[in-house]
Amino acid sequence: MFEIFTRLADWTITDVLALEPGTKLADAVHFFVEDTTKIFVLLVVIVFVMGLFRTMLSPEKVRGYIEGTSRGIGYILAVILGAVTPFCSCSSVPLFIGFLEGGIPVGVTMAFLITSPLVNEVAVVILGSIMGWKMTTVYVVTGMSVGILGGILIDRFHMERWVEDYVWKIRMGTMAQAEVDGSVTGRVRYAWGEVRDIVGRIWLYIIIGVGIGSALHGYVPQELFAQYASADNPFAVPVAVLMGLPLYSNATGIIPVAEALIAKGVPIGTVIAFMMSVVGVSPPEFIMLRKVLKPQMLIFFGVFLTISFMMVGYLLNLIFA
Repeated sequence: MFEIFTRLADWTITDVLALEPGTKLADAVHFFVEDTTKIFVLLVVIVFVMGLFRTMLSPEKVRGYIEGTSRGIGYILAVILGAVTPFCSCSSVPLFIGFLEGGIPVGVTMAFLITSPLVNEVAVVILGSIMGWKMTTVYVVTGMSVGILGGILIDRFHMERWVEDYVWKIRMGTMAQAEVDGSVTGRVRYAWGEVRDIVGRIWLYIIIGVGIGSALHGYVPQELFAQYASADNPFAVPVAVLMGLPLYSNATGIIPVAEALIAKGVPIGTVIAFMMSVVGVSPPEFIMLRKVLKPQMLIFFGVFLTISFMMVGYLLNLIFA
């Protein structure tokens, strides 16, 4: 199915650029062309399909699915909906307020917000097509587990006191959302609008991510990673997480980097921990959540995610050793 992208990359380096196959430059260019074309084609198709899906699933409906469930079921539903609903970090504040207004516990709400950037339908399909479904399944399960654990801890220690006071006084009612034309033409128009919006916002991250992955793939010797990032190095996982924290990318943009790291022999746990730290601790989302959360909650949020990503890395390196 994806051989067309490999053939396109082969044609580019041999016929268009006349590069000698097997050289460092040829390997880097091949990686860049193949991954860039594959990711953008998949991105357009998946975002279009999810745009059609979004015309039938509003934030209000998402809240309705969770509202009224038991606490345990609420955590599970929250992380599942966080993984499959196509809402970006810009929706975090209205979703947070709307969930609380509906009587959904803070922990369940935070489980949704933790999972949403870590696991999304676009990244899952692209990750599966590029790196295989074994790693994709591991990534999804660990991401959702981190969301559930975070929600449980927030409720267990009654951290609702760290939600800004004004939030509890807001009566959101029905969350505002633009009306979508329910006709086939209207839904298609909306879906193409989603493609333009999302691709327009993340295309640069993808180019940068593929560029970094190409450089790692073509020019960085495998021995370097074996020496400093192997499972035998106890500091590899925390260093990978701490390196990822100040970076900002979405899950789609970081996949090519992860692909190159895996190809160089970096253990799967270290790679997944790095991926999660890049996409799970998003500076823009923290800035937006500061509108509704007190500093104590944001500090817990950041520390919990950092420690969780490290534990995930160590655990997966142990399992897949």
